Amino acid sequence: MSLFLLGIFFLLSFLGIPLAVSLGLSSILTVVIYDLPITIITRLMYTSMNSFLLVAVPLFILAGTVMEKGGVADRIFNAANSFVGRFRGGIGMVNIIASFIFGGISGSSVADVGSLGPLEIKAMTDEGYRKDYSASLTMVTSTLSSVVPPSILMIVAAVAGNQSVGASLAGGFGPAITLSVIFMIQNYFIARKHGYGIVVRRGFKEILKIIAGSIPALFSPIIILFGMFSGFVTPTEAAALAVIYTVFVSSVVYKKMPWKQFPQMIIKSGVTAGTILLVAMTASVATYVFAVDQLPMKVSSFLLGISQSPGVVMIFMGLIFIIVGMFLDITAAILLITPVLMPTAIQVGVHPVHFVVFMVTALSIGLSTPPVGVCLFATSLVSGISIEKIVKASWPFYVTIFIFICVFAVTPEISLFFVRLFT
Repeated sequence: MSLFLLGIFFLLSFLGIPLAVSLGLSSILTVVIYDLPITIITRLMYTSMNSFLLVAVPLFILAGTVMEKGGVADRIFNAANSFVGRFRGGIGMVNIIASFIFGGISGSSVADVGSLGPLEIKAMTDEGYRKDYSASLTMVTSTLSSVVPPSILMIVAAVAGNQSVGASLAGGFGPAITLSVIFMIQNYFIARKHGYGIVVRRGFKEILKIIAGSIPALFSPIIILFGMFSGFVTPTEAAALAVIYTVFVSSVVYKKMPWKQFPQMIIKSGVTAGTILLVAMTASVATYVFAVDQLPMKVSSFLLGISQSPGVVMIFMGLIFIIVGMFLDITAAILLITPVLMPTAIQVGVHPVHFVVFMVTALSIGLSTPPVGVCLFATSLVSGISIEKIVKASWPFYVTIFIFICVFAVTPEISLFFVRLFT
């Protein structure tokens, strides 16, 4: 039953049918052919969306769009540049830091590429970096936005796994910070080897002026995350706060808010969120089919037959996540994989929040890899460089991420330390 559903789904996806439609048709067809109650379809699709937490998804997408158009992203980039521009490979480090901060507001990797990408690539090439390397670093670091709070994918995964959204978001700090530091070290040695970059030494007054002008933008993630982790607001209320604050800063402080485009921003955010949530609706039916077919138990028996060590099981799952992320939309992957693999992970002693954070981190690699990486295509579009060249320049970072995933699989404290710290 499950194999039939997945087979039809991949066939329809291969034929170019939209993901949500492919998943919905394959699920409904399975229900009909295997004589399952048809009335369950509408009930499952309705209850999957009847969640206050999922309201955060369109709101964070809108906040990212406002940042992109309202000049907030530029200020974040300038602030990061004032801090680390004086070091060898500094502008590359700016790229990494800016993506981390931007992710703390928008929660979207694609929004990061679309807003900061052109600015980052131009700044790096102006300082002597090869354009393909500049594009590859921009693409790889954009995936940080899918891990650092308030990650949209982390919210979806937490809801799918019936885990605390706040704890899952807090756990994202661990891999996001660790990867950021690793990327900066790697960028430093690459820049040093090839002589990339210009060491810019700014005066103290100039740095203070840049930082002062950037404080309203830099306060965005601080206000949002503090409010959420302190318990003053829920993740959904934090998303609404993100929209209100970014609109205020863009319009009142920086006076760059394009009000004529605001209705279009809302529509665009709604369409993007609708795409994500439609996949979630159709995936709820697929999850029901998996449960009836006892797929989680079958997968559990298979994995436990290989090993009952939590570390070994998580490394094996990490390989599955990476491969699936390369070929499948991450939202769909999260919704399909979570009910199948999470019970096994918990059975061998893996902390459920560690599983959620690890899964999102590993799947996020697929955003920057062929054949369906949306950040890869977005970076190619904004940089004007072919996908092949970007992928070739990204191999050192792919290797680094793969090694990190293996270490993260056996080191749950990378995420759980921040869970205990903030929740």
